[in-house]
Amino acid sequence: MPDNLKGFLNRELHKAYLDTRAGKRKTRDEHLFELNDIENILLLSKDIQERTYKPSPSRAFVIHDPVAREIFAAPFRDRVVHRFIYNQVAPWWDKRFIEDSYSCRKGKGTLYSQKRFQYHARSVSDNYHTEIFAAKLDIKNYFASLDRKRLYQRAIWGLDRQFGDYQTDLYWTLRFLWEVVIFDDPTKNVKIVGSKRDWQALPREKSLFNQSRGRGIVIGNLTSQLLSNIYLDQLDRYVKFELGHKHYGRYVDDFYILVKMNEKQQLLSDIKKIDFFLSGLGLTLHPNKRTLTNLKNGVNFTGSTMFPGYIIPGKRVRKNAKRAFRNFAAGNAELESVVSYLGYMQHVNSKKFLAAVFDSLGWDFGPKNRTAAAKGPDSATQRTDCA
Repeated sequence: MPDNLKGFLNRELHKAYLDTRAGKRKTRDEHLFELNDIENILLLSKDIQERTYKPSPSRAFVIHDPVAREIFAAPFRDRVVHRFIYNQVAPWWDKRFIEDSYSCRKGKGTLYSQKRFQYHARSVSDNYHTEIFAAKLDIKNYFASLDRKRLYQRAIWGLDRQFGDYQTDLYWTLRFLWEVVIFDDPTKNVKIVGSKRDWQALPREKSLFNQSRGRGIVIGNLTSQLLSNIYLDQLDRYVKFELGHKHYGRYVDDFYILVKMNEKQQLLSDIKKIDFFLSGLGLTLHPNKRTLTNLKNGVNFTGSTMFPGYIIPGKRVRKNAKRAFRNFAAGNAELESVVSYLGYMQHVNSKKFLAAVFDSLGWDFGPKNRTAAAKGPDSATQRTDCA
C-alpha cells in the first residue's frame, strides 16, 4: 500500500479511536486497548492495509428496557473500525438523506422528529383549520430480517458515487471494510453474557440466532445505525418523490404520513404500494403495528403521543418515569435516575402528568415546575441519538 494511504489510515484511525472512547463508560477491553493505544492503532492499520482484519467475537445479551432486545456488543477494537467507516462515508450519505430521516444524524434525533411531526401537522392542516388523517407504520423485524447481500450492494452503490471515477486506495479499503463488517456473522464464537434463559422473553423472529443464513444485522453498532438509514433511503425517496407525500418522516423503522382527511382513501391505497415496494427490499410492514386515524385521536411516535398542536409523554415513558420518581422518593435511586425524565418533560406538554406524580409523592408542584413543564418542543436542545 502507498505511504500516503498508510499515513492517512494511521491519522484517521487515531481520530476514530478518540471519537469512540469519548464520553463512554470504560470497559475492560477499552482499558486494554488504551494501555498501548498507539501500538494497537498501528497494528489495526496494518491489518486493514494487508486485508487481514477480521471482527472479533461479540458479547451477546438481552436488555428489557423499554422492551426485550437482543444486543451484540462489539469489542472496542472493532468499534474503532466502525467509527472510521462512519467518519469516511456518513457525510456523503447525510447530504443525500431527506430532511425527515431523523435517526443517527447530527442535529436530529427524537426531539427533532417530534418537532418536525408538528411542523408537518400544521402545514397539512393549514394551521389546524382542517382535520388530519395520520398513518404511522412500522417495518416488521427490520434489523433481524435485513438481507446482507442487498445491504452490501446498497452500501457499495453509495461508495461508487461518493468516489466517482476516482476509485482510490481509500475507496478499495472502504469497500473491503464494508464487506467484512456487513457479512460478519455475529453469532459465531459469540460470548453469551447472563443466561440463555434471558432469550425466553424475546420473540424468536427478533433474534439473530434464529435467522436464515445471510440475514440480519446487530442492533446498536454505529455502522448498523448508518446502514439502516442507507437502506431505507430507498423507501424515503419512494414515498416522498414517487408517491408525492410531502408530509412524511421516519425514525429508524417507524414512519408516518400525514394528509388532509379528504385524501384518506388515496393514502390507504398508497400504503399497499409501500408494502409492495418494501417486499422488493426483502421487508414487510408489521401487520399489528399500524395506526390509521384522525390525528385528534393521538399518534404515538418516538416515545411521545402527538396531537394537533401539542405533544404528551407516551404511555411507556409515563410508566417508566413514575417508577423512577417513586424509587427516588423512597431512597432507592440517585437523583440522576430522574434528571433525564425531567429534562425530557420540559420539551412536551407534561404539566398535568408531572403535577399528578408530584401530588402522589406529596411534593409541591409549584410555579417554577409548572413553567418548566409547560415548555414546548421548540425549546429542545437537539442532539443526535447515534451511538
